[in-house]
Amino acid sequence: MRIVRIGAEATEFRPAEEIGAKAANLARMAALGLPVPPAFVLPVKLCSEIISGHANAAQHLRDGLKEGLTFLESVTGKRFGDRRRPLLVSVRSGAARSMPGMLDTVLDVGCTPDAVHGLIRATGRPRLAWDCRRRFLESFGETVLGLDPAPFAARISELVGAEGVANDRELDGEALERLAASEQALVEDRADGWLDDAVAQLEAAARAVYQSWMSERAQTYRRLQQLDDLEGTAVTVQAMVFGNGGLSSGAGVAFSRDPSTGAPRAMIDLVLDAQGEDVVSGRRTPDTDDAIARALPTIRDELGAVLKRLEGEFGDVQDVEFTVEDGKLWILQTRTAKRTPRAAVRIAIDLVREGLIAKDEALARLAGLDLASLVEISLVSSGTPATCGIGASGGIGVGRAAFDSDGAKRLAAAGEPVILLRPDTSTADVAGFAVATGIVTAVGARTSHAALVARQMGKPCVVGCSELKIDAATRQARLGVAALHEGDWLTIEGDAGRIYLGRCQTSQTRPEAELAEIATWRAHADDPHSACADASQ
Repeated sequence: MRIVRIGAEATEFRPAEEIGAKAANLARMAALGLPVPPAFVLPVKLCSEIISGHANAAQHLRDGLKEGLTFLESVTGKRFGDRRRPLLVSVRSGAARSMPGMLDTVLDVGCTPDAVHGLIRATGRPRLAWDCRRRFLESFGETVLGLDPAPFAARISELVGAEGVANDRELDGEALERLAASEQALVEDRADGWLDDAVAQLEAAARAVYQSWMSERAQTYRRLQQLDDLEGTAVTVQAMVFGNGGLSSGAGVAFSRDPSTGAPRAMIDLVLDAQGEDVVSGRRTPDTDDAIARALPTIRDELGAVLKRLEGEFGDVQDVEFTVEDGKLWILQTRTAKRTPRAAVRIAIDLVREGLIAKDEALARLAGLDLASLVEISLVSSGTPATCGIGASGGIGVGRAAFDSDGAKRLAAAGEPVILLRPDTSTADVAGFAVATGIVTAVGARTSHAALVARQMGKPCVVGCSELKIDAATRQARLGVAALHEGDWLTIEGDAGRIYLGRCQTSQTRPEAELAEIATWRAHADDPHSACADASQ
């Protein structure tokens, strides 16, 4: 088994089938000279060995991690778990085909007590160091140890209340140190030596990421997306860059075009003073454009230039995860963006007109869509919405309210259309997404993993609906001042982010101009006398 290195002068190129699409794209970006944190990759073929308990799998894993750490330490000038210049890493999944949010990630690996003191020494920022320690404990506890995230969330909520602040971003370094100690108490009986051992942390995290290939949500997603032929996931270990270092830092996701409508404008979500999982998990609502402009006035222009370059390189709309560390932009990954069917049509036409792809390539990308049934649904008369959120996936959804995946599947089995309402856009709800007509969440971003899945499935989705309060025990909710019971009718407007009580009247139209253009392409492709002329366009 051999690792693959990415970064500095050592970037290696291997196919996605060997190292996953995420790592393959990371290598291409590094070769373009984009700001990519250095990384190494454990291959896909090790996945089945780890899962099956192959005799040599554990040794292969340890050898690969040791070799990779030597590379990262050499290119960063840092040492893993060090008391002076500590290297922290993220441990990420990556199959040959994108599975957004379905596999596991562990951040801040290597954040031992020694590393905390090293971060304080190296940066002069106790708050950053203790925030990384508590984030590591949460990530490792939930992902590697399989602990319920609720007790961690409860400790955070209790401390936020006791400190009289709005959220955990406003906790100071001393409070975060106490939070880390409190959270450590939740995991100490399962510690098994890893709390103080950076190498043990890394090995356990890599093993957990490989094993997430067999999680229920990952298997469900592969079945729904006809990806059962994939062999497994790679594991990418990447040097951490810190978006949680204050208001000149942050983490976000950007699309080179609107993946809901196909409009040729960038869509950027950024959470200041945050790490990547804050955004893609859907647990936090992004900061406003005004707040971002004040804190990072040049970041949108910088991102815009990167997005344009990546579209040109990959010839398609890109979904980019990024971190800003003390004002410096870092690109963590790019992939082909999931999009709604109507966005797919507009994007294909626009890319042809812009000369980025040929017509035959556009037709190939649209081959899986049933264009004959493609319609745009709009509201005829709707009245005043019960509440509003953030439009994350376009379209109109009309259905009966369900508050979890089991309720959604039960209503769908009875032949009812379903609107699934959840506190956040967790990808664990992928089975509920599959049977729902639309999705609504109380928190989250347009760029969260679950919003991506909703667009891929062509489901209208509204996120960040702060006036949605769900009581799981009684199977009830409140939308603003209105009470909502399981089975009540709702209408959601995915573009505008509006939610209405009851069944609103709708109308349907077809994008005739776009469909006519595609029909012309097909006619030319089927006409042998026009093939040569068309190939040159």
